[in-house]
Amino acid sequence: MKNLVILGGGYGGVNILQNLIEHNLPEELHITVIDRNPYHSIKTEFYTIAAGTSADKDVRMDFPEHDKVSYVFSEITKIDTVEQQIALQERSEDVPYDYLVIALGCEDNYHGVEGAGEFTESVQTFNRARHAGMAIGNLPAYGKATIVGAGLSGIEVAAETRESRPDLNIRLLDRGQSVLKAFDSKIQNYVENWFMKNDVEIKHGANVEYVEKDGVCNNGICFVNDITLWTAGVRPNYLVRELPLKQDDQEKIIVNDFYQVPDQPHIYVVGDCASSEHSPSAQLARQQGEQIADILAAVLKDKKPKKPGRLKLKGTLGSLGSSEGFGEMMSQSMVGFIPRLAKSGVLWLNKRH
Repeated sequence: MKNLVILGGGYGGVNILQNLIEHNLPEELHITVIDRNPYHSIKTEFYTIAAGTSADKDVRMDFPEHDKVSYVFSEITKIDTVEQQIALQERSEDVPYDYLVIALGCEDNYHGVEGAGEFTESVQTFNRARHAGMAIGNLPAYGKATIVGAGLSGIEVAAETRESRPDLNIRLLDRGQSVLKAFDSKIQNYVENWFMKNDVEIKHGANVEYVEKDGVCNNGICFVNDITLWTAGVRPNYLVRELPLKQDDQEKIIVNDFYQVPDQPHIYVVGDCASSEHSPSAQLARQQGEQIADILAAVLKDKKPKKPGRLKLKGTLGSLGSSEGFGEMMSQSMVGFIPRLAKSGVLWLNKRH
């Protein structure tokens, strides 16, 4: 019996699983998926959980069922690449593997800022997004909320929170001189104007020095606030960073053209954990997952896999509340209702799939 273990039921892990079970799998193969939650969660919508505009059930889905697939819902405590087994919390027996897929995603990067890990909310996991949602929902009238980071996550959280709680005082701390530095000026200006019209304060040139329970200190000025939410960058899951595998300067595991660890080709890495020329995204993890599934399907049948083609990402979409948005699709910048509608359509299609 060959054991394939998939660590993580996010976009990459689930896409690998879904595509694999559509192949005629070998009789001697068994797949084990290990995840902390008994469901697949739609991470791109966690900002709505934090803002309180979506219910939990709206952003989670059941895992696929198959007679060759079993699930273990637990926290992983160690990935042992020497003994080829996975240690789990509150479980005496480790899970052995012959083939391993690492799809554990990312976590917040606090960049060494004192107090950031202890005193900030997050949207990087389902549980933390729910915790943030409770904290924001329980704020008193005219409460103060500071969001650190003005990338896609920070923008969507700030806009959705403004729509959800029009009474709150919301401040966005942006390290650059314009929000959404990865987008063009048309989108940057549109988003800046949206925040201005909707009374969200933006502080450019931010340099957060430390965070306290009731405030955040930026460029020598300490802002007193009721909640601080961190969206200022990500890094691979700590379990991945601890592995004795070669990493790039972003702490991601270096892989070959087949998403394999070069000196341990039975280990595959996908999404936020794998070194790539592309920025982390759900779309990237999905496409990589499809390619890894094809590679694994061949390897498991003792066939030589075809070298995967170049990834073709379709663009990025973001929301500004329920009726406006922005995005870049097919090298075209869009703002207003159309990109917001397009994002809703993509979400609907993903749920149907």
